[in-house]
Amino acid sequence: MTKWLLRSMTELSSRKWISSLTGRFAQSAASRPFISRFAKTYGIKIEEAEKPLSQYMTLNEFFTRRLKPGLREIHEGIDSLVSPVDALITGAGPISSGTIVNVKGQDYTIEELLNRSPRTANYMNGYYIVLYLSPTDYHRIHTPVSGRIVEREHVLGRVYPVNDFGLRHMRRVLSRNERLITYMQHSAGETAVVKVGAMNVSSIQYVQPLRPEMAKGEELAYFEFGSTVVLLLEDGTFTPRDNGLLGMKVRMGERLGALQDN
Repeated sequence: MTKWLLRSMTELSSRKWISSLTGRFAQSAASRPFISRFAKTYGIKIEEAEKPLSQYMTLNEFFTRRLKPGLREIHEGIDSLVSPVDALITGAGPISSGTIVNVKGQDYTIEELLNRSPRTANYMNGYYIVLYLSPTDYHRIHTPVSGRIVEREHVLGRVYPVNDFGLRHMRRVLSRNERLITYMQHSAGETAVVKVGAMNVSSIQYVQPLRPEMAKGEELAYFEFGSTVVLLLEDGTFTPRDNGLLGMKVRMGERLGALQDN
């Protein structure tokens, strides 16, 4: 009964207009007094922020803050795939015949996650990594590989929460929420960077100007409030690092594994 009630309340509150209202408030000067309280509540390391707390004019500006230069080391290995974000890895493993198995008890198909793109065929037996960003985390998204952006797609959808409750109890959240998908061609093949919107996320934004050729670790996009990134690696192009990925807390630029020619 309790789970049904929570699911129903989440369903009702996960409307885009509610998220938009929250987003407008976070972008307004009225949100500025909440910045220090927000940082304290979530234990955010304000000393890592690019600017002093007093210089952020809105809650959204603080939430999408950059870090001081040099705080995240980008793994330099030519064949390395790095984490695009600071996050908790909540799912990782081989893709089996187009299906991602058991992400918090639910299966997903690559076809629905990629909005039935013709590129789905590239990932039917590849590898997936699900990276969850909490409100505590740094929310800018960086490129996991050096390469060329070959396609982008904006998929409209809902804004269900992507926390533990949302992933376990709401039906296939990752493929029903709003998504911004970036396909990157690199030396070993192709990678899809799927940025998944969430409750109270007013938008997912690309950095501007966005160049077609990007080096590993460069800024790609940012979330306005917490969400999830799903990395998809093409068939036969990726080997995860030896100590495993599932359940790991990683930082942007950290090596996740090795790219290889298929």
